[in-house]
Amino acid sequence: MTLLVSVTAAQAQVVRIDEAAFNAQAGLITFSEKALGSVNPVYTAAEYGGSVGAPTVSFGGFFTGQSLGTALTCPTGAAVTGCVNGLPTGVLSLSGLSPLTSIVSDSANPTSPVLSGTPLFNGPVSILFDRDMAGVGLDGGYFDSIGGTAITAFARDGSVIGSVSNTTTGIEFLGLVTADGSQRIAGLQYTLVGAEPAGFAIDNLRFGLAGQVVVPVPEPESYAMMVAGLGVLGMVARRRRRQG
Repeated sequence: MTLLVSVTAAQAQVVRIDEAAFNAQAGLITFSEKALGSVNPVYTAAEYGGSVGAPTVSFGGFFTGQSLGTALTCPTGAAVTGCVNGLPTGVLSLSGLSPLTSIVSDSANPTSPVLSGTPLFNGPVSILFDRDMAGVGLDGGYFDSIGGTAITAFARDGSVIGSVSNTTTGIEFLGLVTADGSQRIAGLQYTLVGAEPAGFAIDNLRFGLAGQVVVPVPEPESYAMMVAGLGVLGMVARRRRRQG
Protein backbone atom coordinates (compact mmCIF):
# COMPACT_ATOMS: atom_id res chain seq x y z
CA MET A 1 0.00 0.00 0.00
CA THR A 2 2.80 2.43 0.88
CA LEU A 3 4.44 1.87 -2.51
CA LEU A 4 1.16 2.42 -4.33
CA VAL A 5 0.52 5.69 -2.51
CA SER A 6 4.08 6.86 -3.20
CA VAL A 7 3.78 6.17 -6.91
CA THR A 8 0.40 7.92 -7.10
CA ALA A 9 1.78 10.98 -5.33
CA ALA A 10 4.85 11.10 -7.61
CA GLN A 11 2.79 10.84 -10.77
CA ALA A 12 0.47 13.59 -9.52
CA GLN A 13 3.45 15.97 -9.55
CA VAL A 14 3.90 15.82 -13.36
CA VAL A 15 1.77 16.08 -16.47
CA ARG A 16 2.64 14.28 -19.68
CA ILE A 17 3.27 16.64 -22.61
CA ASP A 18 4.14 16.44 -26.29
CA GLU A 19 6.83 18.29 -28.19
CA ALA A 20 4.47 21.13 -29.11
CA ALA A 21 4.28 22.15 -25.43
CA PHE A 22 7.77 23.72 -25.66
CA ASN A 23 7.95 27.23 -27.11
CA ALA A 24 10.69 28.76 -29.22
CA GLN A 25 12.69 29.93 -26.18
CA ALA A 26 12.99 26.40 -24.74
CA GLY A 27 16.29 24.56 -25.08
CA LEU A 28 16.94 21.97 -27.80
CA ILE A 29 19.90 19.60 -28.15
CA THR A 30 19.96 17.46 -31.31
CA PHE A 31 23.40 15.83 -30.74
CA SER A 32 24.54 17.10 -34.13
CA GLU A 33 26.25 20.00 -32.29
CA LYS A 34 29.24 17.82 -31.33
CA ALA A 35 31.31 15.21 -33.16
CA LEU A 36 30.34 11.56 -33.48
CA GLY A 37 32.00 9.56 -30.74
CA SER A 38 31.87 12.38 -28.16
CA VAL A 39 31.71 10.72 -24.73
CA ASN A 40 29.55 12.02 -21.84
CA PRO A 41 29.05 15.33 -23.67
CA VAL A 42 28.52 18.59 -21.80
CA TYR A 43 26.62 21.40 -23.51
CA THR A 44 26.80 25.04 -22.52
CA ALA A 45 23.96 27.32 -23.58
CA ALA A 46 26.18 28.83 -26.28
CA GLU A 47 26.79 25.41 -27.83
CA TYR A 48 23.10 24.66 -28.41
CA GLY A 49 21.93 28.23 -28.96
CA GLY A 50 20.16 28.58 -25.63
CA SER A 51 18.50 31.79 -24.53
CA VAL A 52 19.54 33.92 -21.55
CA GLY A 53 19.42 31.84 -18.38
CA ALA A 54 19.51 28.53 -20.24
CA PRO A 55 21.29 25.70 -18.38
CA THR A 56 24.48 23.79 -18.96
CA VAL A 57 23.45 20.19 -19.70
CA SER A 58 25.63 17.16 -18.85
CA PHE A 59 25.17 13.49 -19.72
CA GLY A 60 26.20 10.19 -18.11
CA GLY A 61 24.94 6.70 -17.30
CA PHE A 62 23.34 7.12 -13.87
CA PHE A 63 23.42 9.38 -10.82
CA THR A 64 25.60 9.14 -7.71
CA GLY A 65 24.10 6.59 -5.31
CA GLN A 66 22.62 4.41 -8.06
CA SER A 67 23.88 1.21 -9.69
CA LEU A 68 23.08 -1.00 -12.64
CA GLY A 69 20.33 -3.55 -12.17
CA THR A 70 20.77 -7.28 -11.82
CA ALA A 71 18.78 -10.30 -12.98
CA LEU A 72 17.02 -10.25 -9.58
CA THR A 73 16.24 -6.53 -9.44
CA CYS A 74 15.46 -5.59 -13.05
CA PRO A 75 11.86 -5.68 -14.30
CA THR A 76 10.86 -8.86 -16.10
CA GLY A 77 12.29 -8.93 -19.61
CA ALA A 78 14.52 -5.88 -19.17
CA ALA A 79 18.19 -6.17 -20.12
CA VAL A 80 20.32 -5.79 -16.99
CA THR A 81 22.54 -3.27 -18.79
CA GLY A 82 19.60 -0.91 -19.29
CA CYS A 83 17.90 -0.74 -15.90
CA VAL A 84 19.08 1.15 -12.82
CA ASN A 85 18.78 0.38 -9.10
CA GLY A 86 18.25 2.82 -6.25
CA LEU A 87 17.71 6.52 -5.82
CA PRO A 88 20.35 9.24 -6.15
CA THR A 89 22.01 10.35 -2.92
CA GLY A 90 23.04 13.83 -1.81
CA VAL A 91 22.88 16.73 -4.21
CA LEU A 92 22.07 15.31 -7.64
CA SER A 93 25.22 14.53 -9.63
CA LEU A 94 26.34 12.15 -12.36
CA SER A 95 28.28 9.15 -11.10
CA GLY A 96 31.83 8.65 -12.31
CA LEU A 97 31.26 4.90 -11.90
CA SER A 98 28.36 4.72 -14.35
CA PRO A 99 28.55 3.45 -17.95
CA LEU A 100 29.49 6.02 -20.56
CA THR A 101 27.15 7.75 -22.97
CA SER A 102 28.25 8.70 -26.47
CA ILE A 103 27.02 10.34 -29.67
CA VAL A 104 26.51 7.70 -32.37
CA SER A 105 24.79 7.13 -35.68
CA ASP A 106 21.49 5.27 -35.69
CA SER A 107 20.06 4.01 -38.97
CA ALA A 108 16.67 3.45 -37.28
CA ASN A 109 16.33 7.15 -36.42
CA PRO A 110 15.60 9.65 -39.22
CA THR A 111 17.23 12.50 -37.27
CA SER A 112 20.46 10.66 -36.41
CA PRO A 113 22.94 11.21 -34.71
CA VAL A 114 21.62 10.19 -31.29
CA LEU A 115 22.95 9.70 -27.77
CA SER A 116 23.36 6.10 -26.64
CA GLY A 117 24.29 4.51 -23.36
CA THR A 118 26.76 1.64 -22.97
CA PRO A 119 26.59 -1.00 -24.35
CA LEU A 120 25.45 0.46 -27.66
CA PHE A 121 21.65 1.03 -27.58
CA ASN A 122 21.34 -0.96 -24.35
CA GLY A 123 22.55 1.31 -21.56
CA PRO A 124 20.88 3.98 -19.41
CA VAL A 125 21.16 7.69 -20.16
CA SER A 126 21.00 10.31 -17.40
CA ILE A 127 20.84 14.07 -17.87
CA LEU A 128 21.85 16.74 -15.36
CA PHE A 129 20.83 20.40 -15.61
CA ASP A 130 22.78 23.00 -13.63
CA ARG A 131 19.54 24.95 -13.26
CA ASP A 132 16.14 23.47 -12.36
CA MET A 133 13.73 23.05 -15.25
CA ALA A 134 9.93 23.12 -15.42
CA GLY A 135 9.58 20.67 -18.31
CA VAL A 136 11.75 18.16 -20.16
CA GLY A 137 11.31 15.70 -23.01
CA LEU A 138 13.09 13.71 -25.69
CA ASP A 139 12.63 11.50 -28.73
CA GLY A 140 13.12 7.92 -27.53
CA GLY A 141 13.41 4.73 -29.53
CA TYR A 142 13.52 2.82 -31.65
CA PHE A 143 10.86 0.92 -29.65
CA ASP A 144 9.67 -2.59 -30.44
CA SER A 145 7.69 -2.94 -27.19
CA ILE A 146 5.09 -0.75 -25.48
CA GLY A 147 5.80 0.30 -21.90
CA GLY A 148 9.33 -1.04 -21.80
CA THR A 149 11.14 2.29 -21.49
CA ALA A 150 10.57 5.36 -19.31
CA ILE A 151 11.91 8.78 -18.42
CA THR A 152 12.04 9.74 -14.75
CA ALA A 153 12.47 13.29 -13.47
CA PHE A 154 14.47 13.95 -10.28
CA ALA A 155 14.67 16.95 -7.98
CA ARG A 156 17.99 18.45 -6.87
CA ASP A 157 17.90 16.37 -3.65
CA GLY A 158 17.54 13.13 -5.62
CA SER A 159 13.85 12.57 -4.93
CA VAL A 160 11.57 11.37 -7.73
CA ILE A 161 9.21 13.96 -9.20
CA GLY A 162 7.50 11.68 -11.73
CA SER A 163 7.88 9.53 -14.82
CA VAL A 164 6.24 8.55 -18.11
CA SER A 165 6.77 5.47 -20.28
CA ASN A 166 6.44 4.81 -24.00
CA THR A 167 2.94 4.08 -25.25
CA THR A 168 3.75 3.09 -28.82
CA THR A 169 6.45 1.52 -30.97
CA GLY A 170 8.96 3.26 -33.22
CA ILE A 171 10.18 6.73 -32.26
CA GLU A 172 8.08 8.46 -29.59
CA PHE A 173 8.41 11.79 -27.80
CA LEU A 174 8.46 11.29 -24.02
CA GLY A 175 7.87 14.52 -22.17
CA LEU A 176 6.68 15.81 -18.82
CA VAL A 177 6.19 19.11 -17.00
CA THR A 178 5.63 19.81 -13.32
CA ALA A 179 1.89 19.97 -12.64
CA ASP A 180 2.11 23.56 -11.41
CA GLY A 181 4.71 24.69 -13.96
CA SER A 182 7.34 25.30 -11.28
CA GLN A 183 11.06 24.78 -11.86
CA ARG A 184 11.97 21.64 -9.89
CA ILE A 185 13.48 19.21 -12.40
CA ALA A 186 17.25 18.93 -11.89
CA GLY A 187 17.78 15.70 -13.76
CA LEU A 188 16.20 13.20 -16.11
CA GLN A 189 16.91 9.49 -16.47
CA TYR A 190 16.05 7.25 -19.43
CA THR A 191 16.01 3.54 -18.58
CA LEU A 192 14.36 0.20 -19.21
CA VAL A 193 11.32 -0.65 -17.11
CA GLY A 194 10.43 -3.76 -19.13
CA ALA A 195 11.36 -5.66 -22.27
CA GLU A 196 12.77 -3.70 -25.22
CA PRO A 197 14.41 -6.09 -27.71
CA ALA A 198 15.42 -3.40 -30.22
CA GLY A 199 17.46 -1.33 -27.75
CA PHE A 200 17.03 2.40 -27.14
CA ALA A 201 18.66 5.80 -27.51
CA ILE A 202 17.65 9.47 -27.25
CA ASP A 203 17.50 12.39 -29.63
CA ASN A 204 16.14 15.95 -29.76
CA LEU A 205 16.26 16.68 -26.04
CA ARG A 206 13.96 19.56 -25.10
CA PHE A 207 13.88 21.45 -21.80
CA GLY A 208 12.31 24.64 -20.59
CA LEU A 209 12.07 27.08 -17.72
CA ALA A 210 8.75 28.29 -16.33
CA GLY A 211 6.93 30.07 -19.13
CA GLN A 212 8.78 28.12 -21.82
CA VAL A 213 6.56 25.04 -21.44
CA VAL A 214 2.78 24.91 -21.59
CA VAL A 215 1.17 23.02 -18.69
CA PRO A 216 -1.89 21.17 -20.04
CA VAL A 217 -5.18 21.41 -18.13
CA PRO A 218 -5.93 17.90 -16.81
CA GLU A 219 -8.96 16.09 -18.21
CA PRO A 220 -11.78 15.84 -15.62
CA GLU A 221 -11.16 12.13 -15.03
CA SER A 222 -7.41 12.66 -14.66
CA TYR A 223 -7.96 15.48 -12.19
CA ALA A 224 -10.33 13.31 -10.17
CA MET A 225 -7.72 10.53 -10.03
CA MET A 226 -5.05 12.99 -8.91
CA VAL A 227 -7.27 14.38 -6.14
CA ALA A 228 -8.16 10.85 -5.03
CA GLY A 229 -4.49 9.91 -4.87
CA LEU A 230 -3.60 12.94 -2.80
CA GLY A 231 -6.59 12.21 -0.55
CA VAL A 232 -5.30 8.70 0.12
CA LEU A 233 -1.88 10.14 0.90
CA GLY A 234 -3.49 12.52 3.41
CA MET A 235 -5.38 9.68 5.12
CA VAL A 236 -2.17 7.67 5.49
CA ALA A 237 -0.43 10.71 7.00
CA ARG A 238 -3.30 11.22 9.49
CA ARG A 239 -3.17 7.55 10.51
CA ARG A 240 0.56 7.82 11.15
CA ARG A 241 0.05 10.90 13.32
CA ARG A 242 -2.60 9.10 15.37
CA GLN A 243 -0.35 6.08 15.82
CA GLY A 244 2.66 8.21 16.81
